[in-house]
Amino acid sequence: MTWTTRPRSEFGDLAAIRAGQGPTVLLLHGVGLRAEAWNAQIDALSDNFSVIAPDMAGHGSSSAFPGTPTLRDYADRIAHALTAPLLIAGHSMGAMIALDLAIRYPDLVQGVAALNAIYRRTPDAAQAVRARAAALPLDTVADPSAPIERWFGTTPSAEAEACRTWLTSVSPLGYKAAYTVFAQEDGPSDDGLKTLRAPTLFLTGRLEPNSTPAMSSAMAHLAPHGRTAVIEDAAHMMPMTHPDQTNAHLIRFFQECLS
Repeated sequence: MTWTTRPRSEFGDLAAIRAGQGPTVLLLHGVGLRAEAWNAQIDALSDNFSVIAPDMAGHGSSSAFPGTPTLRDYADRIAHALTAPLLIAGHSMGAMIALDLAIRYPDLVQGVAALNAIYRRTPDAAQAVRARAAALPLDTVADPSAPIERWFGTTPSAEAEACRTWLTSVSPLGYKAAYTVFAQEDGPSDDGLKTLRAPTLFLTGRLEPNSTPAMSSAMAHLAPHGRTAVIEDAAHMMPMTHPDQTNAHLIRFFQECLS
């Protein structure tokens, strides 16, 4: 798999990769990355779907928010670009945004897949992620070595190098804004999960220490049409490290949503 930059087009006031034809699938990436993090999914899904993969606000070629954004701001910016119902998959913070969209804009979401989504962090984990957010500089790019090692270990790989490139080229302001939201959020509310009308897949990796299978199971239990799936030997960056398994789950789920 290659992680080269792809052309962008407009998606509302965001920049996005577009590919394929058919029912529309929206792919939302995580903090510090860009739309190319979905390259393996774009290639697989575009055989049967029209794929839109935007750069998150303040990432890639998308402009940042003025001031201090909230999760609702990120979700609303996506919602304002939508003209018809569609399928959504979000990874990490992208999963937060996808679930918020599905909860607050139910008429726009035919199905939602939340990959590596957090829900009710432990006190130690919450303290650690908030401390990392508070320590991020506003004027320079933070050293990405720690997240790269958390995500990929110490063995060099093309995936790790791609993420290193994205993390060192992201806007410091855009990254800090998004990471602060990610750190302050603790997953969707229980009431919100209970009102989800769309079919919902909570997919994570067995080796994921922060977005655990137990978190996915707890959210699926509350969502009326929720289900879980676990990729046994995967951790946080499974769309990149385990593309075949991730793609199989997504394709099957999206086909079921449309049947």
